[in-house]
Amino acid sequence: MDERATDHALIASAMSGDRDALRRLWQEHRRWVAAILLAHKPRQADLEDLLQTVSLQFCRKIGEVRDPEAFRPWLRMVAINAARADGRKTTRQRHGWLRLVGRSGSDQEADTDPGRVETLERGQRLMDLARRLPEGYREPLLMRCVKGMSYRQIGEAMGLPETTIETRIARGRRMLRELASSEMQSEAHEQAHAAANGA
Repeated sequence: MDERATDHALIASAMSGDRDALRRLWQEHRRWVAAILLAHKPRQADLEDLLQTVSLQFCRKIGEVRDPEAFRPWLRMVAINAARADGRKTTRQRHGWLRLVGRSGSDQEADTDPGRVETLERGQRLMDLARRLPEGYREPLLMRCVKGMSYRQIGEAMGLPETTIETRIARGRRMLRELASSEMQSEAHEQAHAAANGA
């Protein structure tokens, strides 16, 4: 039995309510579900909480999937919907939540090294910029760069050919570099303007 047939057999067993198949299927797909959530979730949303939400939906609703071929697109949409629902729920709390992030005593002590702080800040800025990319480029780029997924795995998750995934990741990287360059130029302009006004 080839890999595709084995996958279909596992999916079919899970759809029929086989608990062991459900557990194995979730473990096999949890990694790319996390990448999808990462690409779509609000900055402040907790990834583990969202994974728990998706896993509950996965267990409760998989019986509604009629065809094993439809399973991955269905699970991807469950993940995207969970991320978007969390975004709607937390929009009003965003400013207060961001003020609280990283404010515990242990976090403050751990982040006193200037080099580490700069690295964390740069990484967070890039993640913020990546979230501004169009969905079709943001999702595969984060799957590849953050989760280390292969082009084949990403293609299967998104229902697209590997060549399309490669192209989108390359374009996504280019767009991200352009966004970062534009932001740096804007910051430099603001600093020069502030210095001129302060002189």
